[in-house]
Amino acid sequence: MSARSVPPTVPSSLCVFCGSRFGTDPATRDVAQRLGTMLAEKGITLVYGGGGVGLMGVVANAALAAAGRVVGVIPSFLLRRESGHPDLTETVVVETMHERKLTMFERSEGIVVLPGGIGTLEELFEVLSWRTLGLHEKPIVIIDQGGYWQPLAALLRGVVDGGFAERTHLDHVAFVTDLDQVLPAIAAMPRSAGLENRLDRV
Repeated sequence: MSARSVPPTVPSSLCVFCGSRFGTDPATRDVAQRLGTMLAEKGITLVYGGGGVGLMGVVANAALAAAGRVVGVIPSFLLRRESGHPDLTETVVVETMHERKLTMFERSEGIVVLPGGIGTLEELFEVLSWRTLGLHEKPIVIIDQGGYWQPLAALLRGVVDGGFAERTHLDHVAFVTDLDQVLPAIAAMPRSAGLENRLDRV
């Protein structure tokens, strides 16, 4: 097996949600760079939001530098703001943010989330909601660099403890602290659809 061939348990493509800024923790930028390199070395296509700024640009540049395939999906209005990446393997230009999320989702076999802001949260919650509704079975893995996502993990537990979601819904997303855990977490994640079948009738 060649170094760039993909074992059956490794996805052929992964979507990465992450920030258009670097954040305040320098280690986050390093993790984004190592993630891009890892995806390229494993022969996994990186699908992401098409930006050349912040962590988005870091992960894309790292994958490209390691001879990886990178697909960017970006709305036309962001291209006009000159925030697109000029050197991607493939750039898909769409009209709306919703179309962008749907295209990234359709072009990938799983989701990986790095630290990010409001846009990253919005992307994550949409695909997590789709999973909860049973619309897909794709794994969702959050890289919890430096404990950045611990408040989110606590929020999700609180939603369950408060009776607004099933405890099994916590299985739809995995929090990891190291890049070496990403692919094992994807392989181990349950593939059964998470349709919520208990509703509180009034």
